[in-house]
Amino acid sequence: MNLFLVVLGALKIIFLIGFLVFIHEGCHFLVAKKMGVKVLEFSLGFGKKIWSKQGKETEYNIRRIPLGGFVRMLGENEEVDDERAFQNASVGKRLLIVFAGPVINIVFGLFLFWILASLYNHNAYYGWIVMKRYVVAMAQGIGSLFTGGAKEAELIGPVGISSLIAKTDGWFDFFYYMSVISVSLGVTNLLPIPGLDGGKILLLLVEGVRRKKISQNTELTLTAFRNAIIINDCYIRDSKRYWKTILNVQEAKDEERERIIEN
Repeated sequence: MNLFLVVLGALKIIFLIGFLVFIHEGCHFLVAKKMGVKVLEFSLGFGKKIWSKQGKETEYNIRRIPLGGFVRMLGENEEVDDERAFQNASVGKRLLIVFAGPVINIVFGLFLFWILASLYNHNAYYGWIVMKRYVVAMAQGIGSLFTGGAKEAELIGPVGISSLIAKTDGWFDFFYYMSVISVSLGVTNLLPIPGLDGGKILLLLVEGVRRKKISQNTELTLTAFRNAIIINDCYIRDSKRYWKTILNVQEAKDEERERIIEN
């Protein structure tokens, strides 16, 4: 494979995922600041720091692995006797902070989709109609996840997503996938799964009803359980798809070899 295409594909993945993570975490950050919660760290990427700057109260970092990011708030994962700690903010304020990331991904993705549809059809109103159809189709797709209607072949994990991004051809194709992945990222994060924003929202709603905080140990246990599910469900599925493709290619070669021998 051409080295230039490999490098270009990698840069596409880093830019697209990096940008979507930036606006997601950036919105968490801005709303947390607005709600009076102290933010200790804003990081893009994971692993070892390659750039760092200490602000007035927040440390800004870029890390070695550019596929992800996080916002670390005071009192988010531990009990802290400080009025600016995340855990000491009202349930309403914490809900706004947690909702902010997924919402900005959905809003940005739909806005970008509308712009692309409008440009393609040379009509802003028709772009709006196409976007509404897209929203309906996505809602049906989400519903199929809960009703069991979604087939395994229709689902895709991180490796599959990266492959799609790398193979995009032209700016329109690239930004189309950016819009779809942005909406998908936002919607996925709103699912009531432990460790995702949706899981945190569910726990906060339970806390609001019970008027009693969920223990940190319970949250950490649920998050560990979520991580195990994601590894099994996403990466193993991608591996199965990869090896299935390899086997299909090999079978095709064997059939071609047999045909040549017979002739």
